[in-house]
Amino acid sequence: MPSAPKIIPISDLRQNASDVVKSISSSREPVFITQRGRAAAVMVSMEVYRNSQDEMDILRLLAKGEKEIAAGIGHELDDVLKEADRYLEAAKL
Repeated sequence: MPSAPKIIPISDLRQNASDVVKSISSSREPVFITQRGRAAAVMVSMEVYRNSQDEMDILRLLAKGEKEIAAGIGHELDDVLKEADRYLEAAKL
Protein backbone atom coordinates (compact mmCIF):
# COMPACT_ATOMS: atom_id res chain seq x y z
CA MET A 1 0.00 0.00 0.00
CA PRO A 2 1.46 3.39 -0.95
CA SER A 3 2.25 5.73 1.90
CA ALA A 4 0.35 8.96 2.41
CA PRO A 5 2.02 12.02 0.93
CA LYS A 6 3.94 14.28 3.30
CA ILE A 7 2.15 17.63 3.53
CA ILE A 8 3.46 20.57 5.52
CA PRO A 9 2.35 24.18 5.85
CA ILE A 10 4.69 26.85 4.54
CA SER A 11 5.18 28.14 8.10
CA ASP A 12 6.76 24.78 9.04
CA LEU A 13 9.00 25.04 6.00
CA ARG A 14 10.13 28.51 7.11
CA GLN A 15 10.94 27.27 10.62
CA ASN A 16 12.54 23.94 9.65
CA ALA A 17 13.83 24.39 6.09
CA SER A 18 17.07 22.54 6.77
CA ASP A 19 15.27 19.53 8.27
CA VAL A 20 12.75 19.44 5.42
CA VAL A 21 15.53 19.46 2.81
CA LYS A 22 17.39 16.68 4.66
CA SER A 23 14.20 14.62 4.81
CA ILE A 24 13.52 15.08 1.10
CA SER A 25 17.09 14.18 0.17
CA SER A 26 17.16 11.01 2.25
CA SER A 27 13.66 9.72 1.53
CA ARG A 28 13.46 10.72 -2.16
CA GLU A 29 9.75 11.37 -1.50
CA PRO A 30 8.14 14.69 -2.41
CA VAL A 31 6.85 17.10 0.21
CA PHE A 32 3.71 19.05 -0.58
CA ILE A 33 3.73 22.61 0.75
CA THR A 34 0.46 24.30 1.63
CA GLN A 35 -0.26 27.98 2.03
CA ARG A 36 -3.46 29.07 3.73
CA GLY A 37 -4.63 25.47 3.64
CA ARG A 38 -4.21 25.06 -0.11
CA ALA A 39 -1.58 23.28 -2.13
CA ALA A 40 1.10 25.79 -3.16
CA ALA A 41 4.21 23.84 -4.17
CA VAL A 42 5.94 20.50 -4.23
CA MET A 43 9.55 19.99 -3.13
CA VAL A 44 11.62 17.08 -4.42
CA SER A 45 15.27 16.15 -4.14
CA MET A 46 17.62 17.22 -6.89
CA GLU A 47 18.07 13.57 -7.92
CA VAL A 48 14.34 13.04 -8.29
CA TYR A 49 14.02 16.31 -10.21
CA ARG A 50 16.79 15.37 -12.65
CA ASN A 51 15.31 11.91 -13.20
CA SER A 52 11.91 13.47 -13.91
CA GLN A 53 13.45 15.88 -16.40
CA ASP A 54 15.27 13.02 -18.15
CA GLU A 55 12.02 11.06 -18.40
CA MET A 56 10.21 14.10 -19.81
CA ASP A 57 12.98 14.57 -22.39
CA ILE A 58 12.55 10.96 -23.51
CA LEU A 59 8.78 11.39 -23.77
CA ARG A 60 9.24 14.57 -25.84
CA LEU A 61 11.58 12.70 -28.19
CA LEU A 62 9.07 9.89 -28.56
CA ALA A 63 6.28 12.36 -29.31
CA LYS A 64 8.51 14.10 -31.85
CA GLY A 65 9.25 10.73 -33.45
CA GLU A 66 5.56 9.88 -33.70
CA LYS A 67 4.90 13.21 -35.44
CA GLU A 68 7.76 12.59 -37.85
CA ILE A 69 6.43 9.11 -38.65
CA ALA A 70 2.97 10.54 -39.28
CA ALA A 71 4.54 13.14 -41.60
CA GLY A 72 6.45 10.45 -43.48
CA ILE A 73 9.83 11.53 -42.19
CA GLY A 74 11.94 8.58 -41.14
CA HIS A 75 15.33 7.69 -39.73
CA GLU A 76 17.37 4.53 -39.95
CA LEU A 77 16.95 2.30 -36.90
CA ASP A 78 20.71 2.03 -36.36
CA ASP A 79 21.02 5.82 -36.26
CA VAL A 80 18.16 6.10 -33.78
CA LEU A 81 19.64 3.45 -31.50
CA LYS A 82 23.07 5.10 -31.57
CA GLU A 83 21.51 8.45 -30.65
CA ALA A 84 19.54 6.79 -27.84
CA ASP A 85 22.74 5.19 -26.49
CA ARG A 86 24.51 8.57 -26.53
CA TYR A 87 21.58 10.19 -24.74
CA LEU A 88 21.45 7.50 -22.06
CA GLU A 89 25.21 7.74 -21.49
CA ALA A 90 24.98 11.50 -21.10
CA ALA A 91 22.07 11.12 -18.66
CA LYS A 92 24.21 8.95 -16.36
CA LEU A 93 26.63 11.83 -15.79
